[in-house]
Amino acid sequence: MNKDLLLGIDLGAGSLKSMVIDTQGTVKGSASKNIETLSPQPGYSEQDPENWWAALASSLQEIWASGVDPEEITAVSLTAGAHTHVLEDAKGNILRPAIMWNDQRSGVQAARARDAHGERILQISGNRISATWTLPQLMWLREEEPENHSKIHRIRPAKDWLRRCLDGSDVTDQTDAWGLMLANVNSGGWSAELCSMAAISVDVLPDIVDSATITGGVTAAAAAATGLRQGTSVICGTSDTNAETFSGGMTRPGVGTLKLATAGTVSTLTSDPVFSDDVIHYPHLVADHYYAILGTNSCASAHRWLRDALFVETGFEGMDQLAQQASVGSDGLLFSPYLNGERSPYWDPDLRASFVGLGFHHGASHFCRAVYEGIAFTLRDCLEVLRTRNMGFDTARLVGGGTKSGLWRQIIADVTGLTIEVPEQGDASFGAALIAGIGSGAFSDTSEAARLIRVAETLSPNPETKEIYEAAFTRFRAVKEALTPVNHEIACSVREAT
Repeated sequence: MNKDLLLGIDLGAGSLKSMVIDTQGTVKGSASKNIETLSPQPGYSEQDPENWWAALASSLQEIWASGVDPEEITAVSLTAGAHTHVLEDAKGNILRPAIMWNDQRSGVQAARARDAHGERILQISGNRISATWTLPQLMWLREEEPENHSKIHRIRPAKDWLRRCLDGSDVTDQTDAWGLMLANVNSGGWSAELCSMAAISVDVLPDIVDSATITGGVTAAAAAATGLRQGTSVICGTSDTNAETFSGGMTRPGVGTLKLATAGTVSTLTSDPVFSDDVIHYPHLVADHYYAILGTNSCASAHRWLRDALFVETGFEGMDQLAQQASVGSDGLLFSPYLNGERSPYWDPDLRASFVGLGFHHGASHFCRAVYEGIAFTLRDCLEVLRTRNMGFDTARLVGGGTKSGLWRQIIADVTGLTIEVPEQGDASFGAALIAGIGSGAFSDTSEAARLIRVAETLSPNPETKEIYEAAFTRFRAVKEALTPVNHEIACSVREAT
């Protein structure tokens, strides 16, 4: 029996995608299932973990129906967004919907902790505390849902909860451990001091292993639910961005990654992390390396919001055609995409989105292009932070669902001034499949797995747009500064009203 196929499963913010590849990197099958996100109050973002498992099983059944034989799967690995976690009681029951990484409810707790312990938290965790991390979310839970907090028996990052459904394992990797903001980056283990700030015991956290560790085999129950062969090797996995940056080709310093997904990110590889208030760091799949990352909360999610709000009948393809009709700079229309607050470089959960500069001469095409450009400006904002720290780069791999638009790809190159390389397969499910290969021995290490990473397209900045976009970027930043007090007042009034 030819068991040489690898399965990667990625839980994204809006969907779960499964991908099967062979050991030459050829995609043999894939399927994606939508995941519902709940927002019971402004700034809240939650999901039901049971929906993740249902989506996983459904996606695999679709792949088997396409002709892929599950008996040929030699190993499976999983990825998911960092910071998203599942809380369980002593009986293994899920206590509440999972709070997502883009949830902003714990902004007050994060600010309070930053004032009281900010330097200490940075020293231990390696990162600045903000509402995106699990630590302040647990602080919020203790204050607002004390009954649920008191019942916490286990905390599992999202991909680890899903993997437990497959093989019954109870571990996590270093990257997701850092993402909880409960780990000590100096010792490599959990921090009793940070756990104390969250009013939890270290005992509720799983053991930490390498991302490519075999954690078990598919159980009989999971085999029945998914169609996978019982005993198929399961590999620990890691965060989605860790997998995406690797599968996109960020395997050496000097190459960056820009991600156009639900959120947008700017990353680069480093062997010598310098922990600071403005740049996030995580361990990378490449041994003895880390990735420095900055992220904007609203990227493809802002694009989807525009479609749902104004262009339902037009759809994404129609919106892209409209955007091509507008001139560079959208004839002065600027979009600030802070629909759910902002992370880098402002770390402000109370920022809000806006269109500025509207006139009678603007039409539908301008709105579509301005959203592309506004998101590109936020990525440029993040990139400038890295440049000021001498961590910039001239070439970037572009990954994520937003790469489907040729116009948006070119706008990213023009606004950032970077040479953009688009990999053939740059999403996290492909990266998860590569991790499955590393863990199972199909590849000896990350260097051998990286042989399968191929570039499909290269774009250079258009020099004719440089002057227009430089001026627009300056105005974009000025709009953010001018509207920040107004946005704070609006956010405060909304909170009081709810």
